[in-house]
Amino acid sequence: MSLVSKEKNILRKYNVQLKDTIEVFTKRLFYALFNLEQKEELSFLKNAFLEMSKELNIRESNVTWESFCKALPNVRERLDLDAIAIEENDPAAKSLEEVYLAYPGFYAIAIYRLSHELHILDTRIIPRMMSEYAHGLTGIDIHPGATIGASFFIDHGTGIVIGETSVIKSNVKIYQGVTLGGIQIKKSLSFTKRHPTIEDDVTIYANATILGGDVIVGANSIIGANVCLTTSVPKDSILTYKKEFKIRNRNGDEK
Repeated sequence: MSLVSKEKNILRKYNVQLKDTIEVFTKRLFYALFNLEQKEELSFLKNAFLEMSKELNIRESNVTWESFCKALPNVRERLDLDAIAIEENDPAAKSLEEVYLAYPGFYAIAIYRLSHELHILDTRIIPRMMSEYAHGLTGIDIHPGATIGASFFIDHGTGIVIGETSVIKSNVKIYQGVTLGGIQIKKSLSFTKRHPTIEDDVTIYANATILGGDVIVGANSIIGANVCLTTSVPKDSILTYKKEFKIRNRNGDEK
C-alpha cells in the first residue's frame, strides 16, 4: 500500500460505535445459547448481525447467519463438555451451576466457540470484536481463529493468550498467564502457522510460554509453571523450571 493510500485509509470515517453494538450482541448471544427456542431473541440478534454486516461490507450475511444458527446446538453441546471438564478438575467448583454463572474461563471459552463459528464462515472483524469484548471482561485473550477441541479447561485464566493459529486438542488444561504465541512477529507470516499445537490430555501450568508454529506438545504431557518452550516435546513428557533460591532470616543468616 502506497503512502498516499495509507493516509486516505487513516482519514476514513470508521464507525467505532460498533464496539457498543458488539457488546450487546455478544452478551445476548451468550444468553440465547441457553434458550435457543426464544424466537424473538434470535430475531433481535439476526437484525443486529445484519446491521453490523452492512456497516462492515460483509456479503451474503443472511446466508451466513442461517449457517451460524444451524451450528448453535453443536456449540452448546461442546460448551456443556467444557463446563463438565471445569467442574471435574477444579476442586473449588462445587457445582456445574457455579461454573456456568461465575467462571470467567467458561465465559471466555463460550465467546471463543461462538466467535470461532463466525470466523470459519469468513465473517471478518465481527469475531475479533467479540473476542476482544470477552478479553476485556475476563483478561483471557483467545483468537477466534484458534482450533480448540472438546472438554477444554481454563482455571483462573487471567493473562492467558492463545494465538490465531494455535491448535489445542481434547481434554487440555491451561492455567493463568499461559501464552501460546509466535516465535517471530513478521507481517509476511500472516498466512502461515505461527502458534503451537497442543495434543490431547496436556496440562500447562501458570505463566508457561510456548512459542512457534512447528512446536508440538505431545499427548499426556505436563508443562510446569514458568517454563519457556520453543521446541517440540514427545508424549508423556514432564517439563519443569527450577530456580534456586535462598531463605534468610532478618539477621542475614541462611535457614
